[in-house]
Amino acid sequence: MRTKWLALAALCFAELLVMVDNTIVNVALPTISRDLDAGISGLQWVVDAYTLVFAGLLLTGGYLGDRFGHRRMLLGGIVGFVAVSVGAALAGSLGELIAARAGLGLFAALVFPATLALIVGIFTDPKQRAAAVGVWAATSGIAIAIGPVLGGWLLEHFSWSSVFWVNVPFGVIAFVAVLAVIPSRGLDAHALLPRFDAVGVVLSIAGLGLLTYSVIEGPAAGWGSARTIVGLLASVVILAVFVVHQQRVTNPIFDVRLFANRRFAAAAGMVAVAFFSLFGFIFLITQYFQAVQGYSPLQAGIRTLPFAVVVAALSPFAMAASHRFGPRPVAVSGALLMAAGFGLVQFVGMESTYFGLIIWSMMLMAAGLALISGPCTQVIMDALTPEQAGAGSAVNDTTREIGGTLGVAVLGSVLTSVYAADVADRLTAIGVPASVRETAEQSVMAGVAVSERAPGDAGRAVHDVVSSVFIDGLAQATWVAVGVSVLSAVIGAWALRSPRVEAAEPEPELVG
Repeated sequence: MRTKWLALAALCFAELLVMVDNTIVNVALPTISRDLDAGISGLQWVVDAYTLVFAGLLLTGGYLGDRFGHRRMLLGGIVGFVAVSVGAALAGSLGELIAARAGLGLFAALVFPATLALIVGIFTDPKQRAAAVGVWAATSGIAIAIGPVLGGWLLEHFSWSSVFWVNVPFGVIAFVAVLAVIPSRGLDAHALLPRFDAVGVVLSIAGLGLLTYSVIEGPAAGWGSARTIVGLLASVVILAVFVVHQQRVTNPIFDVRLFANRRFAAAAGMVAVAFFSLFGFIFLITQYFQAVQGYSPLQAGIRTLPFAVVVAALSPFAMAASHRFGPRPVAVSGALLMAAGFGLVQFVGMESTYFGLIIWSMMLMAAGLALISGPCTQVIMDALTPEQAGAGSAVNDTTREIGGTLGVAVLGSVLTSVYAADVADRLTAIGVPASVRETAEQSVMAGVAVSERAPGDAGRAVHDVVSSVFIDGLAQATWVAVGVSVLSAVIGAWALRSPRVEAAEPEPELVG
């Protein structure tokens, strides 16, 4: 019994290793820009290269684990992640760093689905499995908040390379822990399937990779641009071909017919919407903390910690409530709590204080995530056979990554549109010269930099305009999060009904 929970701790630590890398690099971007002479586009790819490869290869990573053993994939992924982290830390050019970030995404795609698949294999008792899945889901949420805090602390004491060097000791600990407490026998009994679906692998990588790339580039290229539209349409076509192929092949990467199970499909969708809203909001609120409130990266990171605390505290309760009442009321309540948290952001203004308003909205969002993530993950995994554990966990992981990527792109695009449309007119109204105004239009951080260079009252006036327009954009963007969260709750209330209820519905007709 004790060994199982030690195994869970080791697997969650490995999960934390790769999930923290989603956000830890963000706080290092200003320093990387200066040291490697990187522009905005280059910095974007320092962040996005990881997400692109990670999301694009998750389904393949889960499939490889199903074939060759999840423990093997996990250990190999950790070794590769550590090795490439050293390369990232030693990168002497922007191109080298971007390539290393892509390599980190590759090995993360081996690690992440293996952790959940191994948990399902180790915990055979349904009640224990539900608790373990809840802890795993909570770890994923906690990692969102840990990244900015850890990165901010490292940047205050060391160079930007420290956000990659830190992966080395953490990776060694994860490797040793997995080697020591995860059994090598029994969990890989279904490995080495008779045929390898090479066509499915290529189609999944191409479809998911192109979808993620098009979403990442959408705000910069324009959502209505030919490049974005063609990219999105092509990714849909490739994924449609993938679905047809998976229905015909003997040993598919993933049994796509599972999406005909509306509970499975709804649970995956609710997870995607939750991470869409949360990743997008964190992307915006960290800018609010630094641009409007004037916090340092570390101070901004610390103020995201309520996410981690609330998710960790409520995740066990969420799984217990799901076991007692079913996942439907728990997950639907979570979606409504997230909607309420985003709705509260509408009252944020320039004079709003962290403890007076913002922390309460963040805690509502975190509570909602806790109620959605664990129960919905359990619904997804319960629909799978042991042979599908890796690919199924990869579907769960892919919804998180692509949902989060979409959230940053869409909510960020809404804010940018409002900011770009209004800031020029309002700066013109207070007499700001055209050359200065053009710089401020680039981004809110550029606008803050302009205000800092302006003298006295003029600087304060520019800062007030930039902050006010940013807050208007924040409000518009979070309305999107409110809308999709409410929609998620409505669909979940219908689609997550118990199969027992569905079976019972025809009975009156049979009697009549």
